[in-house]
Amino acid sequence: QVQVVESGGGLVQAGGSLRLSCTASGLTFGGYYMGWFRQAPGKEREGISCIGPSGSITGYADSVKGRFTISRDNAKNTLNLQMNSLTPEDTAMYYCAAVLLDGSCLLDRYKYWGQGTQVTVSS
Repeated sequence: QVQVVESGGGLVQAGGSLRLSCTASGLTFGGYYMGWFRQAPGKEREGISCIGPSGSITGYADSVKGRFTISRDNAKNTLNLQMNSLTPEDTAMYYCAAVLLDGSCLLDRYKYWGQGTQVTVSS
C-alpha cells in the first residue's frame, strides 16, 4: 500500500521561509517523478514544482521560480520543497504527489497523493 505524507507547513510572515517535506512508502521511490501542488480556497489546484527520478530534471511554475527549490533524497524516500521569500499569495494547502502517469510533470496527472499540509503566509 502506497502512502504519501507531507509535513512542514505552518504560519509564517511575508518574506519568511518554510521547508516542506514528503515521505512516500510502499513504492520504489527512486524510480518515479514527484511533484508539489497547491490549492488555495476558491482556486484550482496548481502544479508548482516537480522532479525526475534521479533529481537531475526539475520544473517550476512561473509563480514560484527563483523562490522555491525542490529536492529529493532517494535513500530516505523523501521529497523536499524549500520555500523562500513567501508572500500571502503563497497561502494554500500544499500537496505532494508521486508517480507521474502522463504528460508534463507540472500537471496533476499523478497516481498517489498525500493529504496536504497547510501553508499560511501573513502580511
